[in-house]
Amino acid sequence: MTTVLTIAALTLREAARRRVLRSLAVLTVLLLSLSAWGFTRIDAEFGGLTSGESRFAAALVLNLVMFGLSLIAALGTAFMAGPTLAGETETGIALAVLTRPVHRASVLLGKWLGLAGFGTGFVAVAGAAQLLIVLVTTGYRPPAPVTGLALLAAQAVTLLTLGLLLSTVISPMASGIVAVGLFGATWIAGVIGGLGAALGNDSVRRIGTVSQALLPTDGLWRGAMNAFQDPSLLRSFSEAFEGHPFLSSAALTPGYLTWAGVWVLLALSLAAVAFQRRDL
Repeated sequence: MTTVLTIAALTLREAARRRVLRSLAVLTVLLLSLSAWGFTRIDAEFGGLTSGESRFAAALVLNLVMFGLSLIAALGTAFMAGPTLAGETETGIALAVLTRPVHRASVLLGKWLGLAGFGTGFVAVAGAAQLLIVLVTTGYRPPAPVTGLALLAAQAVTLLTLGLLLSTVISPMASGIVAVGLFGATWIAGVIGGLGAALGNDSVRRIGTVSQALLPTDGLWRGAMNAFQDPSLLRSFSEAFEGHPFLSSAALTPGYLTWAGVWVLLALSLAAVAFQRRDL
């Protein structure tokens, strides 16, 4: 455990020195600044909104901005996961470390833990800043902000686990590209599934269901959206929720949350097996 924690700390220190972190910081500041301006314009441009309509607009824009933050977190974790493992393997750094009495599984787990800490910290800080912006500019309070941020962090951890798994078999850049591509494809499949449910087409609806089982990132995102929404909005604007990509009509079930945890464990186990068998 000492070895795992040491590698996790070194991974965090290494991530802090990467140029991609500066890019993520710039993108995050830009997004938060734009969202602050956008939320102040809601009342200025639509001053005649009722309280319910104002809450609906705030929840919708909040989910849109949170999706942007989740995309930034996805890009950061995916493109950090590849170089962290595959990059060190290609440059020979991993071989130098593993000549000591250090198990490969400990190295992998330590790097995963460090990256998970980075992703969780980013979501917590950026998400809390966004929630504060919404509160100050519109007075809107999401019903379950901690749950929403926890699900966004779980989404980032899921994607970085996929990135680590891919980095054990393909190059660092390719693993990041594939991971982000699958993230986007799963989100699109979820939107298609939502439209199928709204139209009563079970075949199209199943596309979203299957994709969310194969890669839980979109399912976790939809659970986070639901946590940021006022439950009363579903009763007042039920038609608007049908097939909308930035509104979620149902919370996640305990069974799905369990599956998401099992998925991460399975992917991490496969990554450990692949890394153990890889010729350094």
